[in-house]
Order: sequence, then structure tokens, then C-alpha cells
Amino acid sequence: MRIRGSSLFLRGASLLFILLAVVLTVFQLIRYSLLRANYPSDMTIAGVAVGGTDPQTASQRLLQVYSTPIEIHYGSAVIDLVPNAIGFNLDVESMLAAADLQRTGASFWGGFWDFLWNRRSPARQIPLASSYSEERLRTYLMDEISSRYDQPPTPAQPIAGSTEFKPGTPGQTLDIDRAVVLIENALQSPTSRTVVLASQAAAPGRPPLQTLQLALTQLIAQNNFDGLTDIFFLNLSTGEQLHFATFAGQEISVSPDISFGASSTIKIPILVTTYVHFGPHLDTDTSDLVKSMIALSDNNASDALMQSIDTVRGPLVVSETMQTLGLDNTFLGGYFYPGARLLQKFITPANSRTDINTDPDIYNQTTPADMGMLLEDIYQCSQSGGGALVAAFPGQVDQAACQQMIQYLEEDKVGALLQTGVPDGTVVAHKHGWVTDLQGTMHTVSDSALIFSPGGNYILTVYTYHPVQIIWEDPTTHLGINHMYADLSQTVYNYMNLPSQ
Repeated sequence: MRIRGSSLFLRGASLLFILLAVVLTVFQLIRYSLLRANYPSDMTIAGVAVGGTDPQTASQRLLQVYSTPIEIHYGSAVIDLVPNAIGFNLDVESMLAAADLQRTGASFWGGFWDFLWNRRSPARQIPLASSYSEERLRTYLMDEISSRYDQPPTPAQPIAGSTEFKPGTPGQTLDIDRAVVLIENALQSPTSRTVVLASQAAAPGRPPLQTLQLALTQLIAQNNFDGLTDIFFLNLSTGEQLHFATFAGQEISVSPDISFGASSTIKIPILVTTYVHFGPHLDTDTSDLVKSMIALSDNNASDALMQSIDTVRGPLVVSETMQTLGLDNTFLGGYFYPGARLLQKFITPANSRTDINTDPDIYNQTTPADMGMLLEDIYQCSQSGGGALVAAFPGQVDQAACQQMIQYLEEDKVGALLQTGVPDGTVVAHKHGWVTDLQGTMHTVSDSALIFSPGGNYILTVYTYHPVQIIWEDPTTHLGINHMYADLSQTVYNYMNLPSQ
């Protein structure tokens, strides 16, 4: 009987343990099923803890964190940037899908077994998936921050009555490229949502060309010149161009340019034409003639060069060369020697004007703009071997030839006009000229120059005309056309060489 009772007891105890195991297993299955419906406790999505939450709650939490404005500090200003303003988009669906894949990736029973034995898998982290418009961010930085809070530099200003400039003041401007990086990082962070933007120093730079024009106009008046002044300026580094004319202190239209007697400045077109026909390398005799034509302004050498090109039509060949380059207001109608007949009468847009007349020489004429553009063609060819000259006359003009042309023009050592307005040692490649009537009265003075300076190379051509008489220099006031040219040249040189701030 005792044996039978012990057996029943053991059976009952076993059944009880089995029942308890089943109950415990069912309880753990229920717990596991509830936990499996939510994200694991150690899961983060885009750096946001979502453990124990369902997908809907996790989505709300993500949107709440990443829609928080970016707090921007720029100087003393504090600006809130709403992410939507720059097209920020949080790809919640793709991140939740990745989280769901991790949450349900293991088999049910495999996951349950790990749960029973408290086996922890590596921390589950879902990276951020988002996008924004960099273009809209840059626009926002320019319009909402830079335009409002920058301290722009103040450019240099001319000193009235002087060829000098008052230095400008530097400013502080937003470093937009750096700002884009910092804000992008903040947009992608759930916690670091504050950005301190940096500024960068901005040099004052040169004043606008209108300011230079005003300074030059004031200097013309200050020198008491009441005739016609036509000025062409070209910054060869930037391509900026200034062209204006004044008569008796009043600005006048310069389109379609004003025709002047070219006088000796026409020798620049003769120089170019010589290379077109005998270049790119000149023989010794031709080279000697070119030196005399430029350095000594020798008219006989000029005629000899043109006669070597074409005994009869030499001047017309020079005119045709200029027309090929698009310089329709520049021509030579005959030789220089006394009594030379006029080979052709030229009608140009410039000498067809009826509003102003400089009584230009019917034998040779040009405009400041034409001469400036011809110097530009020579310069571009000398720098790169390209440009209009090479394009118009391939094989006849090359880089070395253009460099030689500039060297010849450097030999014009007149010691007056534009050359006297620049510091000693400055390279000035130019040709000057003036015209007098039969009584010896000077009416037209001109200088066309290519000037090399530390602050940038440039072209300056100045042509002046007076219907009565141009005074070279008044011994009493020490004013006169030579002094005015020096003032104009010095002002442009100072403009191009303003000290960096």
C-alpha cells in the first residue's frame, strides 16, 4: 500500500509540474507576443529611442524631433529655421520598414527561445533617411540672413580735387559654403539643433566704374579744359569697360563714337598691318623701320613700310586690315609725305555724326574705342596666342609677333601725356600724337596706351579736341593738356592699384 501511494504522489507531482510549466510557457508566450508587437527596448531610429513603442508612436516621435527648428546664431542675431522652409523631408516610411525588418527578422520560436534565455542581440540602430534642397538653403541664407545681417565693405572713394582715393573699409559677410555644411549637420541630428554661423572678412575692393568716371570728369574741369575729351578704359583682368565723353564739362553721347584725326596713333594700325603682311617674323630692314616709326614717330618710316606692302595702295591696305578686325571707324586715306594725294575718301559711322564735329583729318581718322580694342587684340594675342588677330590672320600673326609689337610700343618714350601719370618703371606700351593747323595751332591731342601694373593690366585711350586752341601747359597756372593727361592717367593707375584692406 505504501508503494502504491508513493507512486500516485509522484504522478500527481509530475502532472502539477507539467501544468505549471505549460502555464509558465503560455505566460511567457503572451509576454513575448506583446513585446514582439512593439520595437525592441534598445532600438533607435535616426538616433531617436523608440524601444517599446509601436510604429505609429515611433513615427510621431521622429516627426516631432526632426521638425524642431534649427536655432541659428549669426553675430548678435538669433534666427529659427523651420526645416520645411528649405524642403527638408523625413523619409519615415523607409526607416519604419527597416525597423520592422529588424523587429521581425528572427523566426518566432527562435526569437522566443532567445527571449526565454535573456539573450540580447546587438543594439539595433536604423540610420536617418532624409533629404533637403541645398538650393533653397542657399537662397534662404542669402535672402534672410546675409542680406539682413552682413556688414558689407565700403569701397574706396576718390578724394575731390585729387588723383588719390580714400581707402575703403572692410566688412564681414556670411560664409555661405560653411553655413550650408553646419546647417546640414544640424538637420541630421536629433539633439544638436543649434548652429553658430561664421563670417568672413570682405575686402572693400574698387569703387564702381561710375565713381571712376565722376573722378575723371572732375579732373577735366579742375584743369580748366573746356574742349572735347573722349576716354576709353578697359580692365584687362575683368573685362570691365568705361567709355564716355565730355564737352565743356557736360557729358555727351559716345555712340556711335566720335571721330578724331588719328595723327600718329594711326601708326599702331600700320604696325599691325606690317606683321600681317611680313610676319610673324620681320627681317632686319623692316624691323628698323618699325622702330623708327614708333620710337621716333617717323612719318618717312611709316610711308616706307606701307609702300613695301603695296607701292600705291599701302594706306588702303592698312584700312582694309582694320575693317577685317571690325574697326570700321579707323582708316588711312593716303601717305604722310607732303603733297600725297588722297587715295580714297572714307565715310564712317563716327564721322557721319551731325551732333559733334572735331574737324578730323580726311587722311586718317580713328576713335578711342577702336584704338582701345586694337590694343586689346594685341594684348590677348600676346598672352595666349589667340583672340581676334590670330583668328582673322592665322599663320601671319602669332603670340611671339604680338609680344614684339608691345615691345616696339614700349619704345615710345615721349615723357609726357599718359606716361607721366604712372610711377617710374611702369611698362607703358603706347603711341601718342597731336595735330596742328597751318598756323601751328594745336587742336587735337591723343594717346593710346596699354599699361602693365601690379593691380592689373589695363588699356587707357584719351583723345582731346578744342576748336580754338589746346594749351600744352600754361606757365602761370601750370595747367594745360599735358598736366590733365597726367592727372587722368594717375587717377586710373591709382584706381587699378588700390591697396588691399
